[in-house]
Amino acid sequence: MLYTAETMLVKSKDQGSTGEFARINAADAGWDYLNMSAMRLNKGQTFSDNTRDCENAIVILGGVCNIRTSDGEFLKVGRRPNVFSGMPYALYLSRHKDFEIEALTDGFEFASCWVPTGEDHPTQLVTPAMSKIEIRGGANVTRQINGILPPGFDCHRIVCVEVYTPSGNWSSYPPHKHDVHRLAEDGTLLEADLEEIYFYKIDNPNGYAYQRVYTDDRRIDGLMMPANHDAVLVPEGYHPVVSAPGYTTYYLNFLAGSAQSLANSDDPAYSWVKDTWTWQDPRLPLVHHGMEGR
Repeated sequence: MLYTAETMLVKSKDQGSTGEFARINAADAGWDYLNMSAMRLNKGQTFSDNTRDCENAIVILGGVCNIRTSDGEFLKVGRRPNVFSGMPYALYLSRHKDFEIEALTDGFEFASCWVPTGEDHPTQLVTPAMSKIEIRGGANVTRQINGILPPGFDCHRIVCVEVYTPSGNWSSYPPHKHDVHRLAEDGTLLEADLEEIYFYKIDNPNGYAYQRVYTDDRRIDGLMMPANHDAVLVPEGYHPVVSAPGYTTYYLNFLAGSAQSLANSDDPAYSWVKDTWTWQDPRLPLVHHGMEGR
């Protein structure tokens, strides 16, 4: 597949109605692993499927649901009405599992990814208390990362985090990449070879972000302007993001590849910027565990 700004930016199909409003198929993306969907249901509506030969991560973006699976029921899952109002709930399912999602609120939204696997891992509900907050970077490169299926999670390949970038700030910066599986002499993983999806939400419908994806040799070099519910494919290369002033940018990252890891390498042309950070943006965290008691 030829990766250009036009092919790496996947525009939203959202018309405000129920049903699927975003979808990425690994085959269409020229990938081996990573598939993704986002869907909206109103109260009482259901979606059911089987994970087949894939492990699956279901992230609640907003609203409350019941999830019934081959491994039992998970009732009244979710709290935040939208991603800007609290911490995440998610459900991990291994292969060959039946599941049904029943919306308990109107405008219920979830995103899911599925990845082929030859392994079995336990079904697990991820609650806000399990989601660790990390404030990363500094100055106008400060951003918030919430772990959902972080490195070390009991699964095969999937890594999932959500990232909040305040108005005018940068994230995924200095530009980093994870497109080669590299080990140190002692066996330590230095970099994993990962496919990655950025699924965007903006706190105002007029908002947007910019994201560049580029390789050292500029074989890939695309600049995209994702808006609400758009997605960006990162097949390889560096991939920094900047949030338009006046708007908060959220993106949900799904990754899969050679290791269940986020090991990466900075672009050496920009890594020096880290040495200039003497403070962190006081606006963060934008969401936190204290919201869950409301």
